[in-house]
Amino acid sequence: MEKIISYPISVVYYICFGLSLVLFHPIQWICLNVFGYQAHKKSVDYLNFFLVRCTNILGTTYSFQNKESIPKNVPIIFVANHQSLFDIIGIIWYLRRFHTKFVSKKELGRGIPSVSYNLRHGGSVLIDRKDPKQAIPVIKGLGEYIEKHKRSAVIFPEGTRSKTGKPKEFAQSGLKILCKYAPSAYVVPISINNSWKMVKFGAFPMGLGTKMEFIIHDAIPVKDYSFEELMQKTEAAVVQSIKY
Repeated sequence: MEKIISYPISVVYYICFGLSLVLFHPIQWICLNVFGYQAHKKSVDYLNFFLVRCTNILGTTYSFQNKESIPKNVPIIFVANHQSLFDIIGIIWYLRRFHTKFVSKKELGRGIPSVSYNLRHGGSVLIDRKDPKQAIPVIKGLGEYIEKHKRSAVIFPEGTRSKTGKPKEFAQSGLKILCKYAPSAYVVPISINNSWKMVKFGAFPMGLGTKMEFIIHDAIPVKDYSFEELMQKTEAAVVQSIKY
């Protein structure tokens, strides 16, 4: 029954979602090329505000727990499980004060209005998952960037989205590079729940009434632990709060 009801609602959702992407593409260009980084950052924030509101059409709600515990005015490395693109929308809007930048696959860097432009020009990095050597200097650059500007990087160490919510094994290399080149950073684990339910039927129709949950765990200072200890603590924190 939910699937049947979702068809017309999903049509409305996709119209609103698509219009938001198309509308904000030139807005981003103008903000960046005329007014600079801060204006572009605001345009991306409000794009994602509208994308969040589009998901409200589907009955989606967002809950962020312990957001106030995130350290301020220091580099942050957010490490989260990954269930759908709606993880990203939620993080960009609700954690906007931390200037989140993403490690994304290169395929997203072209062909998607607004999204591709932001990934190419907003401070995020694009990697070729088939070429690990290419990823090393790119992620190194992101680590140096957040260290210098006291901004944040978001990495999904599972590599691919979980279609059922069950966490996949965490890869270490990306996080290890970020920690090496952002030594004053804090790693902040995030457990994401129910995001996969948005796409449980595939791209169309959408899931209805999803209660998305983002659980933010205690920050871990990179300088206080060996990478092996830090990786163990981070993965344990994320996985223990995933519900599937």
